[in-house]
Amino acid sequence: MSDFKNQSPWGTPPPGGNGNGDGGFRGGPRPPDVEELIRKVQEKIKKFLPGGSSSGGRSIILGLVVLAVIWVASGLYRVLPDEQGVVLRFGKFVKTTQPGLNYHIPFPVESVLTPKVTKVNRMDVGFRSERDSGFTSSAVADVPEESLMLTGDENIVNIDFSVFWVIKDAGNFLFKIQDPQGTVKAAAETAMREVIAKSQLQPILTEGRAKIEAETEEIIQSILDEYNSGIQITQVQTQKADPPDQVIDAFRDVQAARADMERSKNEAQAYANDVIPRARGEAAKILQAAEAYKKEVVARAEGEASRFIAIYTEYAKAKEVTQERMYLETMEKVLADIDKVIIDKNSGSGVVPYLPLPELKKKVN
Repeated sequence: MSDFKNQSPWGTPPPGGNGNGDGGFRGGPRPPDVEELIRKVQEKIKKFLPGGSSSGGRSIILGLVVLAVIWVASGLYRVLPDEQGVVLRFGKFVKTTQPGLNYHIPFPVESVLTPKVTKVNRMDVGFRSERDSGFTSSAVADVPEESLMLTGDENIVNIDFSVFWVIKDAGNFLFKIQDPQGTVKAAAETAMREVIAKSQLQPILTEGRAKIEAETEEIIQSILDEYNSGIQITQVQTQKADPPDQVIDAFRDVQAARADMERSKNEAQAYANDVIPRARGEAAKILQAAEAYKKEVVARAEGEASRFIAIYTEYAKAKEVTQERMYLETMEKVLADIDKVIIDKNSGSGVVPYLPLPELKKKVN
């Protein structure tokens, strides 16, 4: 015990030991000298202070300046044409920046996120497709709890549709909604159920799909705008709209009968469109001919009346002359197409003066 009392806690030999300083621990590790370590650290610190070595101080200042320039320059960043910059200051959203070269306070004060804002995202409702993006008409799995909806005339329709969307405001998209995909899906299903509940079954299955898609897109967008989601709906596309599987065969029979009825109506309408214009044309032609005949008869009668009045006026002026002229004109008309033979009644006996006018006329012709 006396040996341990005289021994130093650092293993140094007690006074009076051998003078080599190993204290009986020859060949073992030497304990550190605390005072020597403190002294060396103080000397190194003095070199970095302005009062220390002049050349060492200038080197440190120059290094600090270079580091500061690099730190400031690290705030430059570029936003690509298909991106938006989202600037965060100590993790809090500050602003959004547009494509091009921009600047922010360097790390760790500010940081930048650059999400893709032109990428078209797709959300399927009522079914699950093989691909997450891009149009495909083949559904690998139907989801009845999403696709079965009640129409306005109390029928059930099985409708599958896809919603296509892009990021409109990257800041709102990243920090105003927690689950963008789930939010879009919930809004889309709600909007489609609202539109289907106001529509009849027949338009949903046939010609009313475009109107339903437009109304659904408008309602989805209004819901997302209320959330400040930063999402823009680009298209709602109906993939399938059918009755439930249990009644689809009977419905198809009804559809076929309705198609036959429409075809018969179209054929009858085509026949009517062909016959009615033709009949109207014939009627118009008859009316025009009758009108022309009427005008002709009236004009002829008016001409005859005018001629008779003119003749009567001349007759009143000179009755004998007018009678003679009328007689000659009448005879001219009567004898115009008759073969005539002229005999002179004052000629001598035994000789019949004869002028063969028909033969002379033939020779002239």
